Amino acid sequence: MKKTGLTQILLTAGLGIGLGCGVALAQDAGQDMKNAGHATKDAAVDTGHATKDAAVDTKNGTKKVYHRTAHGTKVAANKTANGTKVAADKTATGARVAGHDTKVAAKNTAHATENLGDKVADKPATH
Repeated sequence: MKKTGLTQILLTAGLGIGLGCGVALAQDAGQDMKNAGHATKDAAVDTGHATKDAAVDTKNGTKKVYHRTAHGTKVAANKTANGTKVAADKTATGARVAGHDTKVAAKNTAHATENLGDKVADKPATH
């Protein structure tokens, strides 16, 4: 009987310890699940903040690109206007010079023609 009683005591103690560990493990697993849930929530919040920050950065980046593009367009327009004015001035100057040269050439041609006519008619040259 001593063996049976000792066996029962050891068996009861072993089951008690084993079930107690199982309960302790079950509580740890539950806590692990809660911790995992909190970690998931924290990660989602962090992702939300990062997305918001990226959206703000994108918005600011878009504003910068817009302003730089607008500035570049104004600079290009001003340079184009100035280049057009310079080209128009040079064209006008060239036209005046060409007009003057044409007048001079016409006078010289008229004078030469007059002198040639006088030579043909055996008259002395006027100038």
